Amino acid sequence: MSKGITNRADDYSQWYNDIVKKADLAEHSPVRGCMIIKPYGYSIWEKMQQQLDKMFKETGHTNAYFPLFVPKSFLSKEAAHVEGFAKECAVVTHYRLKNNEDGTGVIVDPDAKLEEELIIRPTSETVIWSTYKNWIQSYRDLPLLINQWANVVRWEMRTRLFLRTAEFLWQEGHTAHASKQEAVEETIQMLKIYAQFAEEHMAMPVIQGKKSESEKFPGAIDTYCIEALMQDGKALQAGTSHFLGQNFAKAFDVKFADNEGKLEYVWGTSWGVSTRLMGALIMAHSDDNGLVLPPKLAPIQVVIVPIYRTDEQKAAIEEKANEIVKLLRSKGLSVQFDKRDTHKPGWKFAEYELKGVPARIAIGPNDMENGTVEIARRDTGEKTTISMDEVGNYLPQLMDEIQDSIFKKAHGFRKDNLTSVDTWDQFKEVLDSKGGFILAHWDGTAETEDKIKEETKATIRCIPLDAVEEEGKCVYSGKPSNQRVIFARAY
Repeated sequence: MSKGITNRADDYSQWYNDIVKKADLAEHSPVRGCMIIKPYGYSIWEKMQQQLDKMFKETGHTNAYFPLFVPKSFLSKEAAHVEGFAKECAVVTHYRLKNNEDGTGVIVDPDAKLEEELIIRPTSETVIWSTYKNWIQSYRDLPLLINQWANVVRWEMRTRLFLRTAEFLWQEGHTAHASKQEAVEETIQMLKIYAQFAEEHMAMPVIQGKKSESEKFPGAIDTYCIEALMQDGKALQAGTSHFLGQNFAKAFDVKFADNEGKLEYVWGTSWGVSTRLMGALIMAHSDDNGLVLPPKLAPIQVVIVPIYRTDEQKAAIEEKANEIVKLLRSKGLSVQFDKRDTHKPGWKFAEYELKGVPARIAIGPNDMENGTVEIARRDTGEKTTISMDEVGNYLPQLMDEIQDSIFKKAHGFRKDNLTSVDTWDQFKEVLDSKGGFILAHWDGTAETEDKIKEETKATIRCIPLDAVEEEGKCVYSGKPSNQRVIFARAY
């Protein structure tokens, strides 16, 4: 099997595109800027979705669904929100088509113009807060902890599969609370859930932090994020959690009567991750041979490939392979026995390596005689021969080892590419020579932030939550600063 994957060192962007397409994750759709997520890619997203949904429900959240369409007037109610999304909105203006009189096809019926245009949701704050006005009357109705799994549309001009598409899948949580403290605690709680998911399931280390004023979500008081480092030294925002204050409650007049009967505006949050996590997963771990998947998110954790020359060998190996499949599935592992006779074993080895299957078991005639199997790890390429009797105990332990190994490798890469600098010359030298996360003092002004971005294309990814006070001088302006922030070029 010829993989045809570009080397990362030669062209990282093409390497990424090659893996997405050749590993059967996604492809471009007939609609410009949109993608078709193929079954193998969607099965990884399902694993992400299932785990996140479990974590949300364990913290008291429930799922609901809200309309795809948002009345245009709703977006006008929160000034910062509409300003932030106006340039990305897809607008529905008519509700009917008709046949063209010249027989060339269908046209928009000019007589079917909507009285009010509808926006295809770029995010759902407005339609959800208009609903919460009807759902919330008393403190007894709070907190309201709602999550939605949905698709959204943001009319991106420059798109890239998974990382930035005009339509993408995501979850968006929207909660309402009786106090500021409770809403802030919710915002931080969800940030930590995202970080836990990224590190424990995606095997991807992240930095938790707060966005600068200019980088926060339109309509939020504060935006918190998890930032991950990709293998090309660029950052990727992997999830965000927003403290909305009372902005949307005031815009949509959502009040509650407290326990003394006094009317107060509720406090809100919103938070979300998207199919962008698929892009992060690919770029954080994969290599020049294809996808590398942490076992907790791999649709197929173990694949069994038989090697035989005669029908008699084939029958004996299949019988043993089916026993192993049953055994490993009883241990909770996802196993596939590839008994296709249309492809040779070497072709299958390359295919499953490309698709990132964490472990491969090969069984041949010699293995049957010796009572052994050969196990190959995708992450390191190491091969081990073990007794067939040990398979049931060995493979579950191996999954844990691989999961941990992938995380440690990514963590080591981030550690090696997190650099503290004190001068503007150091900042530019590190950024151009190796990239990565740069810890540097910043004077806290939007003016300096904009100038740094303009001159280097590096942005403030976050102000780390664990940042300690440290007196210093801004690397750009030389003005006083009391802590370092994370800069990087980013996706």
